[in-house]
This record gives sequence, C-alpha cells and structure tokens, in this order.
Amino acid sequence: MYDLAKVRADFPILSREVNGKPLVYLDNGASAQKPRVVIDAMTRMYEEEYSNVHRGLHFLSNLATDKYENVRAIVRRFLNAPNDTDIVFTTGSTEGINLISYGWAAPRLQAGDEIVLSVLEHHANIVPWHFLRERQGVVLKWVEPEADGSLAAEKVVEAIGPRTKLVAITQMSNVTGTRVDVKAICAAARAKGVVVLVDGSQGAVHGPVDVADLGCDFYAITGHKLYGPSGSGAIYIRPERQAEMRPFLGGGDMIDTVTREGVTYNSPPMKFEAGTPGIVQQVGMGVALDYLMALGMENVAAHEADIAAYAQARFAGLNWLHQQGTAPGKGAIFSLTIEGGAHAHDISTILDKRGIAVRAGTHCAMPLMEFFGVSATARASFGLYNTREEVDALVSALELCHEFFA
Repeated sequence: MYDLAKVRADFPILSREVNGKPLVYLDNGASAQKPRVVIDAMTRMYEEEYSNVHRGLHFLSNLATDKYENVRAIVRRFLNAPNDTDIVFTTGSTEGINLISYGWAAPRLQAGDEIVLSVLEHHANIVPWHFLRERQGVVLKWVEPEADGSLAAEKVVEAIGPRTKLVAITQMSNVTGTRVDVKAICAAARAKGVVVLVDGSQGAVHGPVDVADLGCDFYAITGHKLYGPSGSGAIYIRPERQAEMRPFLGGGDMIDTVTREGVTYNSPPMKFEAGTPGIVQQVGMGVALDYLMALGMENVAAHEADIAAYAQARFAGLNWLHQQGTAPGKGAIFSLTIEGGAHAHDISTILDKRGIAVRAGTHCAMPLMEFFGVSATARASFGLYNTREEVDALVSALELCHEFFA
C-alpha cells in the first residue's frame, strides 16, 4: 500500500508556503526535494562522522570510508548490476557521460566513425559527443522521434551502420516523459558489435532499473533527481568496457604507484575516481536510494502513472493548452504552451504567484525544442510525493494564464 500522506510527511519542504500559498513542487525533472532521512544522515555525518576516506587508519576515517564504500553496494542493488566494482562514483550524469566520452570513446573512435543519438537527448548526452565531432571528426547520426514525441527502437537500430561505434540514448525524455525501449536497442546493437550508453537521469527516477536485463554497456544516474543531494551520482560500466578505458582525471586514489619516471593505475572502479570525493553527498545519495527501494520503485511507478493519467484527463478539457509530446505510456512529465502569445517564462511567473513551481525554457534540449517548433515550454514534472489535488491546482493556475493572455 502506497501511503501518499506518509510519503509527503517525509519531505519537510512540502509543508512550507510560497507567496502565501501551499507549495506545489512540480520541478522534479530538474531536481527533486529531499526526505528527512537524507537531510538527517548528511547532517549527522558532518557533525559526528566526517573524515576523508581511503587515507587514514584512525576511527573517523575508517567510519567514513565504510559508509562511503557501502554506497557502491547500494547503487549496485538499485541498478541490479552484477558487481560493486561495476559502479563508478561521479558528481552526476553529466560527469558520467563525459567520463565515457574521454575515457572510452576518445581513444577508440577515429574520423568518420559514428555515434547514433536521438533528438530527445539532454545536452549532457549531446555536447560531449560534439567535442569528439569537433576534435576528431566523429560523425553524429541523429534519429528523430515521431510527431507525438515517441521514439521507435527500430528507428534507432536502423541508424546503426558499418562505422557506428556507439549508441548514446536516453531512457526517458526530460522534456516529454517519452519512454524509450532501450532494452531492444541494446540487444540489436550488441548483435552488431556496437556499444550502448544509456542516460538514466530520468529513467531511473520513475521506475525499476535492471542493467543486467537491459544489456547496456554504460548507465548513468544523478543523485539530485533521485531525492538525494546535488554533486552525487554514479555510472554503471560493464567490466569489458572498463578494461578498454583510460582514466579521465588524474590524482589521488586512482593510482597504484607514482614515480618520477611514470605511473601505474589503481584497479577499477578506483582507476576512474581521482581526488577527494563528495563523501557526504554520496552517502546522502545512498540513503536516498535506500529510501526509494524501501518504498518500492514499482509502487513509485504506479503512483506516478495514476498522476499522469489524471493530468492527461484534466488537460484534455483545455483546448487552448498544447502539450509537446503525447507518446503512449509516457511518464508524468508535461511540456506545455498556451495559445495567445504567453511565453513559457510568463506562465512560470504566474504559476509561481500561486505557489506552483515549474520549469520554463528549453530544458537543456534545444534540438527537441526545434523539432517541436517552439522556443520554450513550461514543464510540469511530477514525482513520488505529488497529488491529484496538485494537478487540480496546476490546471486552475493555467486557466488564469489563459484568461490573462486571451
């Protein structure tokens, strides 16, 4: 039984008001709020348990190291990865994808080699590949979605050619909530000898993930969207791919020995984790993932499916409201525009006066904005603590926007 009232009580910020109205937080796609258990765990670590990790033999260093390294096992369970050593800590998906670009792709791809991308991608899964296009002559092959924002796995597979070395694909669009059948893409790509990176920044938030079942080579997550702190994250890397990678960052922890003449590297995953890490941030992410697993990601997905269906039903009665991306089975993420010249920033500002937080802009997805023929949208992205009543509050505020600009 999913006890929504209890879940909401776990998040202190949801009890506050904004502009004299109860907070309706619908900007989860950008960054989710944090439950009390995460806040308390991070506070306790700073107040009672903090020390650097991997470097000391004293009590606090050993305690901090144990807590920090335990998160690797938590991430492994959350993603159903085979081994703890498959998990590399990062500051988030952006760093994780850049790690693969610099550490795996750059030394292996040559001019004329291809990377297949979709137009649904976040800039974090576009810009690192443009670096390789600019610097090494790598070719980017783009796959467009359908008019409703859906993306058929077959179209992605058809784009794979003799010189394709990598498919970099999102599991869920941060703009439309479109779900992509990455399992089918991974299976087809693997049969062709092509490596697949999955951007799980949104996909991991809204339902169970099983990287062993997906068959991907890389899977990136970011902690702050998973109800953990910013500056935390991880990437699953298949052991075969780890063996092919060079280090991205150099410094402490990622080395075995350093001499005047040379350096030998530590074993993965440490080989890819240089310097003092975000110790408390990663511990906070571990607590957040434990919180999600205790709720049950299947239960989270079911709750959000109910919210999404209710929102779609309410939006259907607003003939002046346009939704960018209506793919079947989409997640509870809605990009919206209003007839009459209301800019997304205007919509967001008016909604904010009612205590409703949404995102306005291009959502780091300019190619998708261009595809839909809009300069910006107002995005309402729902999470595990949102309610039907908050959908009603959003619709009421959107009606005010329409009246104002009609």
